[in-house]
Amino acid sequence: MDPLIEKNLEEYIPKLTNVKKQDKVYVMVDGSFLPTTQKEWKEIKLARIFTDRKIIPISPKRNEVVDSVYVSHMGSVNTFFPKLERHLVDYENKVIIADGATWIWNWADDNYPGAIQILDFYHAKEKLVLFAKHQLKDVEQPTEWVNQMCSALKENKVERVISKISAMRSRNEKAKEAKTKLIKYYIAHADRMMYKSYRDQGLLIGSGPIESAHRNVLQQRMKLSGQKWTIDGANAMANLRCYQKSGAWDIIEGIIKAA
Repeated sequence: MDPLIEKNLEEYIPKLTNVKKQDKVYVMVDGSFLPTTQKEWKEIKLARIFTDRKIIPISPKRNEVVDSVYVSHMGSVNTFFPKLERHLVDYENKVIIADGATWIWNWADDNYPGAIQILDFYHAKEKLVLFAKHQLKDVEQPTEWVNQMCSALKENKVERVISKISAMRSRNEKAKEAKTKLIKYYIAHADRMMYKSYRDQGLLIGSGPIESAHRNVLQQRMKLSGQKWTIDGANAMANLRCYQKSGAWDIIEGIIKAA
């Protein structure tokens, strides 16, 4: 186990600054893959934590998050989640946004039942696009149909979307398989797909900030040409990147001086 986790020393834990009691604290979790010396790609998990007051509108369709804390781990969720949870103890209003990964939602259900849970809208749309690709022949028809379904999802009409998809006769086996997966996915996450309600509260419905974090925090340094990582080496570098991008490099300097 990471010695900092084992000791659980408060001074080693990066914190969000100036968080007010009423602030909504976003917790976004996702995994991506890095090449390892074991001749295979392994998943590295990353979390990004920030408040709603740190979301700055750049344009009508684009926001920028200006202050975040990052946590990562390559390996078991049994190490990753305790590492992440140390950063969440002081926040009351949590908003958890992620894709459909079971390991994320099981953790959220078990540990933060009072948190708002949101299925990333673009993953929900991605499933629609895949089904439409196999089900609808026309080049333009799939786009029009997908847009109609997305509009319905944004109006809290996930049950209606499920009913419409269920009533469609599958064109072929691939369409049938995609349809089954899509319906199963929507049923499992229907309670996390109330997108109109979330937007009415001023909440984000997409996981763009964690997607960009994977690129800027991890892959920019750890996915360069020819690089292959040991598990320990990947975790050491990822930890350093997370401290740096969290604006907590002074903690690392303190550890070095103490050594």
